Amino acid sequence: MQLTHKDILQLKSKGLTVKDLDKQIENFKNGFPFLKVFKPAKIGDGILKLTGKEIKLYQNTFEKTKADVLKFIPASGAATRMFSFLHEFYEKADDHYADINQIKNDDVIYFFKNIEKFAFSIDLKLKLYSNGLDIRELLKNGRYKTILHFFLFNNGLNYSELPKGVLQFHVEKDNIKTAIEEHLIESAMYAKSHGKTIKIHFTVSPEHISLFKNLIQKVKPIYEKQYKVKYKIGYSRQKSSTDMVAVDMNNELFRNDDGSLLFRPGGHGALIENLNDLDSDIIFIKNIDNVVPDRLKDETILYKKVLAGILMSYKEKIHDYIQILSSKELFDSELKEIGSFIKNELCFIPGDEIDELSNELQAHYFIKILNRPIRVCGMVKNEGEPGGGPFWVEHSDGSVDLQIVETSQIDPKNPNQLDILKKSTHFNPVDLVLYTKNYKNEKFNLLQYRDPETGFITHKTKDGRSLKAQELPGLWNGAMAYWNTIFVEVPISTFNPVKTINDLLRPEHQ
Repeated sequence: MQLTHKDILQLKSKGLTVKDLDKQIENFKNGFPFLKVFKPAKIGDGILKLTGKEIKLYQNTFEKTKADVLKFIPASGAATRMFSFLHEFYEKADDHYADINQIKNDDVIYFFKNIEKFAFSIDLKLKLYSNGLDIRELLKNGRYKTILHFFLFNNGLNYSELPKGVLQFHVEKDNIKTAIEEHLIESAMYAKSHGKTIKIHFTVSPEHISLFKNLIQKVKPIYEKQYKVKYKIGYSRQKSSTDMVAVDMNNELFRNDDGSLLFRPGGHGALIENLNDLDSDIIFIKNIDNVVPDRLKDETILYKKVLAGILMSYKEKIHDYIQILSSKELFDSELKEIGSFIKNELCFIPGDEIDELSNELQAHYFIKILNRPIRVCGMVKNEGEPGGGPFWVEHSDGSVDLQIVETSQIDPKNPNQLDILKKSTHFNPVDLVLYTKNYKNEKFNLLQYRDPETGFITHKTKDGRSLKAQELPGLWNGAMAYWNTIFVEVPISTFNPVKTINDLLRPEHQ
């Protein structure tokens, strides 16, 4: 691999070394190994299903805590993919249609038939009106391309280039709310620290930071007054040192037209670096697009509190056990009790060698397993939504534990692995609550608890040329591979993502 002086400077500007680049190239050549799923996590076998009494207990546990709380919201990137079917139609569309059924795409037809139900329809009507156009006349005359022109692009609302956070999602009682505002409202219901302070951290692309700040500056006083809270908002961008080089199909460095190396963002797994920079006791993680109107928030808020209550209960028990293991010579009964907790409640099954260790070595082993970051992950019943799911995974040392696994991490040529995949009952809605401090209240270095062998390689194109791109281990996948993990079933009502613009027409968002 021949690197120019310009290449070296480009690496240095990103905080990368030649050694980092060599490792990335090596990953392209060797690929990443598939995970070995042992069995799907199910109710009673890796996933907790709570009774009404337990729900109330854990809710109270969280409400009594005086922990420092923060909500972490990945919100980088534009919403372009939400509108891909509209872009495809726009590129090929006629200037007008005699009948809407001449359009051959059901998603496009559904969008236009319901366009006045979207929260953004008022702004779109005003934008059209300012250009001498009326939306109902345009619809009547089949001028769908004109409507899209003022909806998608920068001489109109420019929705396809905006981040999801600033898009208008909901309208209730004539109040139009963006995704950001829904997060502010939701957070006021459960994410308070020290009385009235609400700490929220957004990861935002540099080109969108001003949009976030301007919107929040405008609406923050309204919600602070309404909910009698004080918001403390933080922002960060994905670090350039997490960018990954691209290669061609022969694993040679892919270069731009000017000869520079092509780098691509390392995926959401890069955000473990951003998370590692934060210092709070309890950290909620939820995607920017998973919000609902006020009328449906109660169940979401309840289960946020419940997951956090479970987290605090496990944290207390784990820290107590570490103190016992660290403080004295242990009785066999104590080791047995702690070993049972690790196996049956933390769902970590050690390799066979554990039985051959002395009491002292078993204690050291148990401390190593217990003294890790903790995450409680909500899981919903699988109803056909895309995304990773909860599985028991076997590691090279023979141990088995709980992991969130993406379909792409399972060997598609292995019938046994595919059979296990088909038997899964739940999927990951990205509903996590984290505890990132040890039993001495010292912050963990989260970068030490990721599995670098769980990255992803994807195929892309640029300027008509094929390339291979690499992503870091996913934020809730390999980036948290060596965390203590508890899976809990949560209602499907808590999961309402907006992946395409038509999702906003679902009853939950109307």
